[in-house]
Amino acid sequence: MLFGVPMPTSPAGRGPLTPGFRAGLGAALVLLVAVTGLSLVNDDRLTFVGLFAIVPFLAAVFAYWQLVLVMGLSATVVAVGLVAITQGVGPAVMIDLAGVLLATGAAVAVARIRERQDNRIGELFRLAAVAQQAVLRPLGPQVGSMAVAGRYISASTAADIGGDLYEALDTPYGVRIIIGDVRGKGLDAVRLASIVLGSYRHVAYERADLRAIVTDLDRAVARSVGDEDFVTAALVEERGGTLTIVNCGHPAPLLLRRGQVISLEPPSPAPPLGFMPVARPRVERLEPGDRLLLFTDGLGEARRDGEFFPTTDRAWRLLGHGTVGDGLASLETALVDWVHGRLEDDIALVLLEYAGPDGGPAVPMPSWEVGAAGS
Repeated sequence: MLFGVPMPTSPAGRGPLTPGFRAGLGAALVLLVAVTGLSLVNDDRLTFVGLFAIVPFLAAVFAYWQLVLVMGLSATVVAVGLVAITQGVGPAVMIDLAGVLLATGAAVAVARIRERQDNRIGELFRLAAVAQQAVLRPLGPQVGSMAVAGRYISASTAADIGGDLYEALDTPYGVRIIIGDVRGKGLDAVRLASIVLGSYRHVAYERADLRAIVTDLDRAVARSVGDEDFVTAALVEERGGTLTIVNCGHPAPLLLRRGQVISLEPPSPAPPLGFMPVARPRVERLEPGDRLLLFTDGLGEARRDGEFFPTTDRAWRLLGHGTVGDGLASLETALVDWVHGRLEDDIALVLLEYAGPDGGPAVPMPSWEVGAAGS
């Protein structure tokens, strides 16, 4: 995503050199050349010998310890060469040479300590990413009568692992989807997301009423978090062409129909899971070709120069073509371009398309939906 030029590989099978690595190594080389040049043009060539001690420390900021050692020894060799071509060397110069050698050893030690810390942090990120991937199973491409695609967009390669979650299931009560966002980040957020999804994957098959699922999930969250923790969530059900949405403090889904984008706001606001929400369902009748976008609040917070990404205005042009996977790919490209690659929060996206009745056995309409779709 980054540069169109090949990036050099690091020693010992390491990954590509980072911009910080190249900057630190470049600064050390520039200083080595500059001090050498100043020493050669100065009448007293040994005036700046002590400055060579800075070279390995500059490299140690980002470089691997092997390269720090190379830079330190290079500075030492240059300093010794300057001493060799100079007559009348005093004890102060020899102390400077010893200082360059000591600085090289200290810089190598610093670099090794930093590398170990970076490796530990990197391992934690990898473990968290693996945990998150285990929690967020791949969606689609078809669940019941709905074409489904999911996408997780991380705020940055070094960002904390977030607690965004989604799932789509074909149950005896129709196709059911959840999307949610855990307050906070890191492994605690991933843990709570796994609790919510684990509970949902069980009760979605057992409860005929979405509101009963909300109650079960609320209890699961309340047992697992502190007083200030919560999970926003939207639960969606497609049953016999009827769409039911129960929203617990989550951004409203967007319905894309015949070139129009409709925000499916809940009949009344409800608090997130963990705060005992009592949510009223919103009911719509679906038409073949309808698409539904579910997303977490990272999409609503994406902005550049204080201007938010115009999701509603651009949704049809971005999401109304090709497959649902193509639509999400277009949205991600436009979003990353809008924010110049700098997102403030992770984003979970789910795009659904209703294909119409699948010809299978009819699923009875839930009692609370009778007459609601046409009202």
